Amino acid sequence: MLIIIYNCSDQVLATRERRQAKSRERAAAHVRETQAREKWKSAKDIAKKHAVGLQSSLSRTFSRQKTNKGSGTLPPSAPAKAKKKDKSNLSKIISDIEEDPDSQEGFNIQIGDKNVKKQAPKGKQLHTQSQVFKYAYNQIEKEKALQEQMKNMTFSGVISMANEIEIRKRPTIEVAFKDLTLTLKGKNKHLLRSVTGKLFPGRVSAVMGPSGAGKTTFLSALTGKAAGCTTTGQVLVNGQESPIRSYKKIIGFVPQDDIVHGNLTVEENLWFSARCRLAADLPKEEKVLVVERVIEALGLQAIRDSMVGTVEKRGISGGQRKRVNVGLEMVMEPSLLILDEPTSGLDSSSSQLLLRALRREALEGVNICMVLHQPSYTLFRMFDDFILLAKGGLTVYHGPVNKVEEYFSGLGIVVPDRVNPPDYYIDILEGIIKIPAGSGVSQKQLPVRWMLHNGYPVPMDMLELIEGMSTNNTGSPSVAASTPDNNAGPSFAGELWQDVKASVEMKRDNFSYKFLTSHDLSNRKTPGSFTQYKYFLGRVGKQRLREARSLAVDFMILLLAGLCLGTLAKMSDESFGATGYTYTVIAVSLLSKIAALRSFSLDKLHYWRESASGMSSLAYFLSKDTVDHFSTLIKPLMYLSMFYFFNNPRSSFQANYAVLLCLVYCVTGIAYVLAIFLEPGPAQLWSALLPVVLTLIATYENSENNGFIRFVADICYARWALEAFVISNAKRYAGVWLISRCGALYKSGYDLNRWYQCLGLLVATGVISRVLAFFCMITFQKK
Repeated sequence: MLIIIYNCSDQVLATRERRQAKSRERAAAHVRETQAREKWKSAKDIAKKHAVGLQSSLSRTFSRQKTNKGSGTLPPSAPAKAKKKDKSNLSKIISDIEEDPDSQEGFNIQIGDKNVKKQAPKGKQLHTQSQVFKYAYNQIEKEKALQEQMKNMTFSGVISMANEIEIRKRPTIEVAFKDLTLTLKGKNKHLLRSVTGKLFPGRVSAVMGPSGAGKTTFLSALTGKAAGCTTTGQVLVNGQESPIRSYKKIIGFVPQDDIVHGNLTVEENLWFSARCRLAADLPKEEKVLVVERVIEALGLQAIRDSMVGTVEKRGISGGQRKRVNVGLEMVMEPSLLILDEPTSGLDSSSSQLLLRALRREALEGVNICMVLHQPSYTLFRMFDDFILLAKGGLTVYHGPVNKVEEYFSGLGIVVPDRVNPPDYYIDILEGIIKIPAGSGVSQKQLPVRWMLHNGYPVPMDMLELIEGMSTNNTGSPSVAASTPDNNAGPSFAGELWQDVKASVEMKRDNFSYKFLTSHDLSNRKTPGSFTQYKYFLGRVGKQRLREARSLAVDFMILLLAGLCLGTLAKMSDESFGATGYTYTVIAVSLLSKIAALRSFSLDKLHYWRESASGMSSLAYFLSKDTVDHFSTLIKPLMYLSMFYFFNNPRSSFQANYAVLLCLVYCVTGIAYVLAIFLEPGPAQLWSALLPVVLTLIATYENSENNGFIRFVADICYARWALEAFVISNAKRYAGVWLISRCGALYKSGYDLNRWYQCLGLLVATGVISRVLAFFCMITFQKK
């Protein structure tokens, strides 16, 4: 069985994916054939209309010739030429259709609409996967035809067409920030200072600046995730000072790192995000349509069934992975989309493809803001607004892209020929390029000039820059240089207290951000925890099936451990096999804990991203635990299949299995706590150390001066498991009890009537550990 699992673990999912791909291809072919038939039918209608028109024109011509003989009329050959010309044009159209049935040229806007309305099932009639795909591809082909026809339509035609199309409008989000300042707690350092501006719906804004300018901090401040900082100023959402986390169900945030599940395909990643984050009342066919649109917009059709890949197993390329990372947020149809360096690592063509997809989102009223590093000039001109930050988080420019060169030209900063404007401005802010002396402005005066240009208030310590004072004059810099002579600064104890205070305040901010609930203003009801639990359960089961080889290796190690320990630890009638059971508790606890660490330690980044977007933490945790129950049931069976028949205890196989089952359930919960609370390295060390130490404490002999050790031994799980093993074995001894056997039980402090109590304590420890692990998971998060 293990060999079958090891060699054929991916076969089931691969076969299922091939069946889905064939269903999708058949649906797409069916849609194209149906539209080709509609085109042919339309061509026949056109031919009939032309034939009727030719017949009527010929009849009028001949009747006119009969009545007007000898008068100046057209020659008889003219109608024949017109007929021949019309026939040639019609035959040309028909031949073009036969040669290229997928072409969209030469037909009116109504082609395909009747078929869509006639054949597309609605609501609960969409039963099969093929029907769902047919509906989605029908809609996509219809939209393509509409886009082709829009190129040559008049204004009235566009308006009439727009009235016929049902468009699901998204709620718009306008973000305004006034005098936004972020100060690092405990160090009085400004990360962002006096930033004022507005992000409009339907526009794409680019945030640029040199390293250390606070670009990512600016995005964190907008989304309300700037923990450990003192925030001043105002952030208004749609003109109201409401917390932005109230809109988190319709806000998408693309992190800088590509946090994508590597053991899922591209389509599976996108489809899971769409099911959990789109509205619960949205039909399945509409969700499929959203995913298909995103796949087509991002150019992911060729790799939709490819594995994303991990560090150990190669998958799609880095640029494709970056686009999948953006697609995870696009499929939830956000109203505000914030991206942190989405084009890093992409070539120019891939960056343009991504930005074109984002601009299509902006046409639907989405407010898009992204951080960029060194975009090309073509890419730079595709943005609507431009935000340029200087070091210290100061604004240098915030306005339309087409006016940025005009503004800096007014300051005497002219971009040379064949130089990219954003690169030139960033080099000036970095100090690589000096501003011409005749411009009358210095590098440090650029933020102040922007404040004065818009009438914003200038901070007190920057007023000297208005007068043109440089750092070489006798001003604050020289005073600051002489300050240390008079004041040695805070003491070591004072600095330590400030650091501790800042750390405590940061933890408090994290707690308040996680547990302080706010009223949901997004007006989107996503699937509940139970529905998301089903989605998570399917995803985790699919991931574990693809990782079945590692699970088979774990089972094989348990088989070998049972074989070795069952052979080496011989059964002793005096101690009821306590030695073999002691080794069993250590081995099973160690192997089960290390294997259970993989459940949560490898997916922390994915959980942090998904929980921040509003997905259910309870559904995530329960799905992982539910799938691990399979291993909890199988691992004791694997170990006992070798240990029980080589060691040959007197207790029954069922009793040993029950004790091992409770033991594995208990140590799995403890491993969850270690995996969530600690980093992977310390978690593995503690998982290896705890079983050995606790088992040694549990088997420590009684003496008069070991009360504390005895107390610890009575409350550790190793003591309960070992007692349950020994009791189950001792109960099967029939006949007269030897004094040595009774003495062994008395010496260890075991009671024959506590077998069910020991099992109950093991199960209770497992439950308490899982509750503690869930609390740690939702509390100790990276912000």
